[in-house]
Amino acid sequence: MPKVTPITSGSPSKSDIMARFGRHVSSGKARFFQSAGIDFVMGRREGPYIWDVSGEVRLIDCHCNGGVYNLGHRNPELIRVLVESLGELDIGNHHLVSAPRAALAEQLARLTPGHLAYTVFAVAGGEAIDLAIKVARGYTARTKIISARGGYHGCTGLALAAGDEKFRVAFGPSLPGFLQVPFGDVDALAAAIDEETAAVILETIPATNGMPIPKLGYFSAVRELCDRTGAQLIIDEVQAGLGRTGRLWGIEHHGIPPDILVIGKGLSGGIYPMAATSFRASLEAVFHADPFVHISTFGGAEVGCPVAQKVLEISAAPAFLARVSELADLFGAGFRELKTYHGDLLVGLRQKGLMMGIELAHEAYGPLFTKAAFDHGLLSIYAGNYPRVVQLLPPLIIERALVGEILERVDDALGQVRLMAERVAG
Repeated sequence: MPKVTPITSGSPSKSDIMARFGRHVSSGKARFFQSAGIDFVMGRREGPYIWDVSGEVRLIDCHCNGGVYNLGHRNPELIRVLVESLGELDIGNHHLVSAPRAALAEQLARLTPGHLAYTVFAVAGGEAIDLAIKVARGYTARTKIISARGGYHGCTGLALAAGDEKFRVAFGPSLPGFLQVPFGDVDALAAAIDEETAAVILETIPATNGMPIPKLGYFSAVRELCDRTGAQLIIDEVQAGLGRTGRLWGIEHHGIPPDILVIGKGLSGGIYPMAATSFRASLEAVFHADPFVHISTFGGAEVGCPVAQKVLEISAAPAFLARVSELADLFGAGFRELKTYHGDLLVGLRQKGLMMGIELAHEAYGPLFTKAAFDHGLLSIYAGNYPRVVQLLPPLIIERALVGEILERVDDALGQVRLMAERVAG
């Protein structure tokens, strides 16, 4: 029997790790990163930084795994809470009444917009989206679900069906009952929604679709259409929530309450998986006949609940949210200046708080920028469904000085994109 060497044993080289990953995790990812010249294996991580396992490369993390690291990598306050929690708690039992889950759900009931009195926990956003759709269908006794073209809600069953075709086509026929319309197009939604519609599900700002910032009035019109037809409004805040936009919830900028709010990524604090589906009290009737009809073995794991509570406490603080808006203003001013130097490449910044997308002049520039940014010490990844836009999602806890450093690296990366584009054209 061959000897198994754990990855923590000794110091395997980066090439050894890449080879092992390619053999046993994903050959496609290994080939992609090697061919792109992004020869990086994540090692040490702290605050806004991640290091290569070699220790020779340090990146400023402006991807944050889609908002997982809103409070930075290995936030010491969250680690302290987790260590204390490990002293007395474990996963718990999803069948039983739980004090930690009750406390976290009560905190969410106080902080979520509208009157979302109930929460069911999950381990990831996709699972939480699945439940949101199940609740809407169970409550309305309808099946039709309307979502936005180019959007992304997760890779699980119902979440996958609500997302863009790109994520579904490789896995066979789509589930029936799902319909996509363009994001931001009220007329298209009005033509699609009817008395057979169980729910409209929308991201507040669709990151994978290039972060289009909805006009004021759009979500009010969506709310009105849902009210008129009896459809439930599901707002996906997996990326936009928890302070990313300068408000605790992105939908707060639009002044309308959802029927169901889905939360994920940042709720974990980057150290313990946690997602949530919060909904109006009347929707809880779906579970009255059988309160065990939906289960999640690890959803709302008791040991992770105090971490999520601390995340909410930090993220909801007025001073914290004001600082996010202050940093956003610095980025906005910085990009206006960058456009004076790079007007041939840079269209502008799509921005709501620190949920930002660098809009470039051509779809080929997004992948080029991702590579150039890496070469200049910045992790910033282009939007999969709209490659003209590169996601810029720094941790919300960065210092003002780091804003300047990020802008300098963006400036250098744009210069490299110009050279790369000229070489391709020549």
